[in-house]
Amino acid sequence: MRKSLRFAAAALALAVAVLASSGIAFAADAAKAAPAGKVNLNTATVEQLASLPGVGPSLAARIVEYRTKSGGFKAANELMNIKGIGEKNFGKLEPHVTAGDAPKSASR
Repeated sequence: MRKSLRFAAAALALAVAVLASSGIAFAADAAKAAPAGKVNLNTATVEQLASLPGVGPSLAARIVEYRTKSGGFKAANELMNIKGIGEKNFGKLEPHVTAGDAPKSASR
């Protein structure tokens, strides 16, 4: 009987520890999910883009590469043209980004 109580107590302590540590991870994600103001897709650096929810350094680099090749973003939903950003990820990003003014082309 005592052995089973010790086992149950140990299992409960482990479960609480796992939940507590995942709560810390959620808090870190929440802090990352709230950049100050909207990030302009046409002027943001890789570092600024990487601060967005669900965007790491490699995805941020793909956003900058797309911006360079396409001549800038005309609308934020163009993010879905980038590998790794589907409707679900775009839904998380949309409140935090703006297309702002697309860069002027050299011919103007």
